[in-house]
Amino acid sequence: MKLKIKDRIQRLVEGLGEKDIEGILISQPENRRYLSGFEGSAGFLVITAKDSILATDSRYTIQAQSQAPDYKLLATSGEMGQWFPELVSGLGIKRLGFESEHIAFAQHRRLYDILNKGNSQLRLIPVDGVVESLRALKEPEEIELMTRAAGIADAAMGHIRQKLRVGMTELEAAWEIEKFMREEGSQAIPFEIIVGSGSNAALPHASPSERAIGESEPIVVDIGARVEGYGSDLSRTFCLGAPDETFKKVYDTVLGAQKAAIAIIKEGMSGGDADQLARTVIEEGGYGQAFGHGLGHGVGLAPHESPRLGPNSPDKLADSMVFTIEPGIYLEGWGGVRIEDMVVMERGKLRQISQAEN
Repeated sequence: MKLKIKDRIQRLVEGLGEKDIEGILISQPENRRYLSGFEGSAGFLVITAKDSILATDSRYTIQAQSQAPDYKLLATSGEMGQWFPELVSGLGIKRLGFESEHIAFAQHRRLYDILNKGNSQLRLIPVDGVVESLRALKEPEEIELMTRAAGIADAAMGHIRQKLRVGMTELEAAWEIEKFMREEGSQAIPFEIIVGSGSNAALPHASPSERAIGESEPIVVDIGARVEGYGSDLSRTFCLGAPDETFKKVYDTVLGAQKAAIAIIKEGMSGGDADQLARTVIEEGGYGQAFGHGLGHGVGLAPHESPRLGPNSPDKLADSMVFTIEPGIYLEGWGGVRIEDMVVMERGKLRQISQAEN
């Protein structure tokens, strides 16, 4: 995929200018990749109106030159105090933002001490969400990669639907899914596969265990594939054998809540209002207290990113955003049901990306 790096940098610089900040130090891995194309696991970006610099060590310098040709490369060696002054000394700015949600207090103190030791006039200014707000609006190329990732997950869900059997363990099912997705072209999966059966299905983030899957019980499966760094997210709930009356009622309530949300959510709505659409259906079904998480979240380079769809979320939904719609009901001792699909906002309405059979 040809990344629109220069356009992204320009939008970032404009956003920083509105905050009276002259530059930013990027440390968060997905943000670093988004703004440079560099996929290495270590490094920093410094971006100002005039400079774009990538600092990384000898393990990644060749990779950085290839993946981030828009950046000046600073090869680092040794402790941060040995190379950080060089990174910032020629910028000609006084206010440098840093990602306060990613930089730990200890690392901030280290940076502060380095600047003080060198009598630098540069001030470190905490910044939150500037890059994340850019990433929330997906480019057509990003949507295409997530659509490919969703297609792999759709196929994997169909595959496990055929493979599930009474007596198979949750771990066996999870491995069957992961193996299939990797063979179909997925990179390393974006998050641990969830397979929760029976009472384990009442745990929204259940880790697969040695528990044997039984007959006539709920089986929640939550999976994602990754293509060129971009992920997908998909959940389905199965039942081997005849479902009981609780399963039928809970499943129909969750599916109804999801369909209502997908049909009604529109551009300009807040994440909180979107969440309430599905939550009202579940409350009217008598399960309001059993829906404990938000309706959805953005998807992209990270499994969870902006926007957030949940109670009181102020995030405004806009065209080109990709996010999940995943209502769920969880009953301790019995199990749970979650149905999750990825959608994209287009021309003010939602288009469903994932297509696995319900």
